[in-house]
Amino acid sequence: MKPQEIRAAYLEELNRVAPDVDPETVSDNDHIQDDLELDSMDVLNLVTALHTRFGIDIPESDYPQIATPALAVNYLGKAA
Repeated sequence: MKPQEIRAAYLEELNRVAPDVDPETVSDNDHIQDDLELDSMDVLNLVTALHTRFGIDIPESDYPQIATPALAVNYLGKAA
């Protein structure tokens, strides 16, 4: 998968979890909790959605590695 495809998939799942977040306005360095205001349950739902979409396990210790689109693209690209 190309980085732009991973980013698009990440933002699609983010938007499903948090419909009020407009994927068009999310920058690569927007933090899902600090900037986009997802709560811990939203983060868990995002992790579950990414697990389903990419078929990879994301341990809690790796959550910081999916906290921004840029970090997530790097992490998911290596894991997929």
